[in-house]
Amino acid sequence: MAVQFSPVQRAAAAGVASAGLLIAAFALGAGQGSAAPASASDTAASHAAGNATLTAAAGTARITVTGTGKVSGVPNQLSLSMGVQTSAGSVATALRQANTAARSVTAVLRRSGVATSDIQTSGLSIYPSYSDSSGVPSSYQVSEQLTITLRRLSVAGNQISAAARAGGNATTVDGVSLNLSDSSALLAAARVEAVADAKAKAVAYAHALGRPLGPVVTMSEPPPAQPFQPLPEAAVPATGRASSVPVHPGTQQLSVTVTVVFALG
Repeated sequence: MAVQFSPVQRAAAAGVASAGLLIAAFALGAGQGSAAPASASDTAASHAAGNATLTAAAGTARITVTGTGKVSGVPNQLSLSMGVQTSAGSVATALRQANTAARSVTAVLRRSGVATSDIQTSGLSIYPSYSDSSGVPSSYQVSEQLTITLRRLSVAGNQISAAARAGGNATTVDGVSLNLSDSSALLAAARVEAVADAKAKAVAYAHALGRPLGPVVTMSEPPPAQPFQPLPEAAVPATGRASSVPVHPGTQQLSVTVTVVFALG
């Protein structure tokens, strides 16, 4: 008769098997290590079990574990890519119309409380459009892009709507992202969690091996990935009485992973 195991039973069995493999590797390393002097090439046993590695050489035994800490924070600023796009029969006319619309957008943003340093020109393109195969341009398109940082989410929706109305039908919005202006405190908390996680794993493995856990030999932390939470691209109403654009900050998760090498007593 077939025997079925629950997920909890399977997880427990996997843990026992991992600990058994580590003990076997340690015993093999300890036995061989006493027969030869220690050197870089004399590593007697090295076995990875999940995110832990046991290394035994002549007279030494170390265990390497990884720990992860995760924390969440509420984004407090919004980055917006907004621009204007115009079309006219000549480059000069299209550029003049785009400049006028871009100045209107910038002026409204400044009046709404956005700092000059938070409004940056990020793109300009001019290209011809063809309506037939004659090779002669029928019109010219001009696009000007701004990268805007809005630091007060409570009024960010009103600021976006006002800027869109100022730009009129030329307004374009390419993307929005919500970010944390200062993540240092959150990262510090994540590091504490990551180190605690690594130590708990090392203690568990050392206990399974029947050895006391020694001091930390080395610890390293790879550079964290930069969080980015883009929102879907959307067209903002540019005419009529546009309502405030809804802004929902949600949460943003930060993660830190550390690799710690412990000595075994």
